Amino acid sequence: MISMRSPLRIALVCLHTSPGTDPGSGDAGGMNVVVRHQAERLAALGHRVTILTRRSAADQPESQQLAEGLTLRFLAAGPARALSKGTHENYIDEFSDRLNALEPVDIIHSHHWFSGMAALPVARNWGVPHVQSFHSIAADDASPLSAGERAESPGRMRGEARLARESDALVAISAAEAATISGRLGGSASRTNIVLPGVDSNLFSPKRQPAGSAVDRGYAVVAARLQPLKGLDLAIQAIAALPAGLRPDLVVAGDASVDYSGYVEELHQLAERAGLSGIRFVGPQSHAHLAELFRGARLVLVPSHSETYGLVALEAAASGVPVVASAAGGLREAVVDGITGLVLESREPRVWADAMAQILSDPTLARELSLAARKHALGLDWNRSAASLVRVYRGLLDEATEARQHHRAVA
Repeated sequence: MISMRSPLRIALVCLHTSPGTDPGSGDAGGMNVVVRHQAERLAALGHRVTILTRRSAADQPESQQLAEGLTLRFLAAGPARALSKGTHENYIDEFSDRLNALEPVDIIHSHHWFSGMAALPVARNWGVPHVQSFHSIAADDASPLSAGERAESPGRMRGEARLARESDALVAISAAEAATISGRLGGSASRTNIVLPGVDSNLFSPKRQPAGSAVDRGYAVVAARLQPLKGLDLAIQAIAALPAGLRPDLVVAGDASVDYSGYVEELHQLAERAGLSGIRFVGPQSHAHLAELFRGARLVLVPSHSETYGLVALEAAASGVPVVASAAGGLREAVVDGITGLVLESREPRVWADAMAQILSDPTLARELSLAARKHALGLDWNRSAASLVRVYRGLLDEATEARQHHRAVA
């Protein structure tokens, strides 16, 4: 039996993307940020944490120490190079075999369905609980969300439904994701736990003076993986629709994955057709550089078709920058409409331009949103997020202990 004071041995499985990679690189996004920060805080609480991911480059070491008590391990499954995201389904079994050959842990927490399909049989073989986080969930072709959420590989919908049924616990990052797990996958509400993300409010912090003014056009930021799901086209068209005297530059932070290698050029062409000259593509940014970029921005735009939460919106809030976001999934929770930013149902560029104009032309409104955004973000931190995870883990281990004791009593 593991006592409440005993440190846990925790495996966090991220098959297709490494939490050691900067957000916006390839397929590295909000999931990577969540896993990395939660892992760091779990280790700081005294637990032994291992992040397991697929080797995607020949020069990656077998393991890498990220912090005291926190190790990143690269498992050989498929070619040691970057792959298109959907291709990873072909290497689930191989990754599972590599995982199963490792020393057992107390609990396995899988992130994304590839990871869950590899880790669930290993957890069963080791006799330990399996926790599943999805981070995104496929929509079938009949779904009204299908334009933004096409299934990425043939077995995804079946795999996600199986994981929702068979995992010992499910972790959602927002109430919106919890509802999707229940409604789309049939996941049990009693086994679904909402664990909100956090933000480093020391790193992501405001400028001493509010960014910009009514006469300083400054810049707006959109930070995301460069793929259609993230709605970069809407950001470009909306900025272009602003009056020239009010229009900020647009800074695009992020890069395209293997799946969307031609998408960056499409965005350049769209900006040229829209007559938007004030646009800069700065590539993926480290957290420190992203924080600096946000700190100087007048607005952060999150025009995604779908987000389970929208961590960028929370990081912008901590930076004291108003957010204009689409009413997609968890963004309704990350942004408090009319208080910390504006949440828009429409995807019409003109509507977005009008919303941005409200903030850009009214320094008082911009300051009110900035102060409220910072206050909102201060209520969320990674320590609280990690502590919530530990409660989920401990609860499962207690249940397993009680079940074993009951079995022995009746045997």
